[in-house]
Amino acid sequence: MDGQGVSDPESAITVDCVRLYTRSAGEGLPVVLLHAFPMSSTMWLAQREGLAATCKVITPDLRGFGGSLLGDDEPSLDVMADDVARLLDEEGVDRAVVGGQSMGGYVTMALCRRHPDRVLGVVLADTKATADPEAARENRERIAAAVLDRGSSVLVEEVLPALVGPTTRQRRAMVFGRVRGLVQSAPPGAVAWAQRAMAARPDSFDTLRALKVPALVIVGEEDELSPLPDAEAMTEAVPDGRLAVIEKAGHLSAIEQPEAFNRAVAGFLRDRIL
Repeated sequence: MDGQGVSDPESAITVDCVRLYTRSAGEGLPVVLLHAFPMSSTMWLAQREGLAATCKVITPDLRGFGGSLLGDDEPSLDVMADDVARLLDEEGVDRAVVGGQSMGGYVTMALCRRHPDRVLGVVLADTKATADPEAARENRERIAAAVLDRGSSVLVEEVLPALVGPTTRQRRAMVFGRVRGLVQSAPPGAVAWAQRAMAARPDSFDTLRALKVPALVIVGEEDELSPLPDAEAMTEAVPDGRLAVIEKAGHLSAIEQPEAFNRAVAGFLRDRIL
């Protein structure tokens, strides 16, 4: 059971020797939510609870995180996207609404590029469609090497401060503590692999322009990593796009302001998908 009164079946699915651990809740329209870096599907607790009356929420641990093994593939968001497509096969789902926060948004865009026929709608939360500039790629490699050398405590020092907005840092100690705990529990190997995968990602604006399905772009008004201009650019690129700004939230808007996040997603599903 995942929270009060919400069933949360968990399963481990083999995908090319990688076991994707999933948590799900609800029935009906399948909605796959892909977690942020360096989280796991644990971050979607409030979404599994809050959206289960509307749809079937499927939240996998991306490879290497949570209960999923990392495997031997070279770092690539395309590999992660293919994992999600195979997960849909195993779940018996032909097409789903697919969304992701931060890194999960990158994987969502890779899925749209590689498996557009599997997507009913798209949710892109606190993410961006541009590729990393050289300085950002170098910083990801530096953090990857440091984590492998010194452990995930490096993330607490270098990544954690920017993951949440000032409202959460100053006024919501329990939420900040939860995020800190999730960051600290991230496996170093998965952290390094994911950093290198994100560093190698391409620009995805052509993918967004080619979307044949509705898209919801969500951004926390206090997001310092993927700020409002990035969200506006993605919304403008999508032929059928909607923008939702979450007040008093930073880069992890789904955790920082879950009720507002859920209202935005539920409204999008009601108005554009169902």
